[in-house]
Amino acid sequence: MAAFICHLQPANFHAKGRSVISCTMQQPTQSNIKVIINGAAKEIGRAAVMAVTRARGMEVAGAVDNYYVGEDIGKLCDMEEALEIPIMNDLTMVLGSISQSKATSVVVDFTDPSTVYDNVKQATAFGMRSIVYVPRIELDTVAALSAFCDKASMGCLVAPTLSIGSILLQQAAITASFHYNNVEIVESRPTARDLPSQDATQIANNLSNLGQLYNREDISTDVVARGQVLGEDGVRVHSMVLPGLPSGTTVYFSGPGEVLTLKHEITDVQSLMPGLIMSIRKVVRLKNLVYGLEKLL
Repeated sequence: MAAFICHLQPANFHAKGRSVISCTMQQPTQSNIKVIINGAAKEIGRAAVMAVTRARGMEVAGAVDNYYVGEDIGKLCDMEEALEIPIMNDLTMVLGSISQSKATSVVVDFTDPSTVYDNVKQATAFGMRSIVYVPRIELDTVAALSAFCDKASMGCLVAPTLSIGSILLQQAAITASFHYNNVEIVESRPTARDLPSQDATQIANNLSNLGQLYNREDISTDVVARGQVLGEDGVRVHSMVLPGLPSGTTVYFSGPGEVLTLKHEITDVQSLMPGLIMSIRKVVRLKNLVYGLEKLL
């Protein structure tokens, strides 16, 4: 809220002996959101450091990782100037130091499922919101975190994906599913880690919750080449792995005389940064846990 600042100026000749009051409107200063990157030495962590540094209204305040401890995170990110923020391996110490500033703070967690619950609890204890982007986080962990955040009235975003394009693909697939009875998901990945991917699994789960039965002609086949059925409604996923392939997800729908193809590819971790920056700006307004970036779009 703007404030009026008024000053009483003493009488002078030109004012004919009368005092003059002058007022100016002063806009309040808004401090930047302090962002702590947990998992800062990872590729996505380094990308997040650079994205936050370039974004308006926020700044990198801390970097946590078990690797490159003591090194300046700016230099590790090949930035022109050092950020004078050393990587530390003690999350509690970093949170405690930053919390003394009383500024609005957000912890971005790129660690792993085994540490997420404790990390969010620590951030909440210091009055900080959290954004969690950790593959394969268990739904039981999400439920426990949700109950904890509700009790603390503290915002948290658990994001299976930070890619806005991936979410748009999911939403388009849901819309298409009401008009087609046949669907297959084909994903491409450069490595065979964590297949089927979280993106493909999320799309299959979304389509399986709509009361539609797909691929009726061979829904019960056990031919391995027909792919893996996810859910109970016949959605099949095929995973293609070749070094050099971009990470992509394609959803095929078919009806009489036509095929609809929805495709999304990620060629660089930079594709996740617009979703991350948007999440940082919006999570500070939350009072509970939100699962899925799509709920903030």
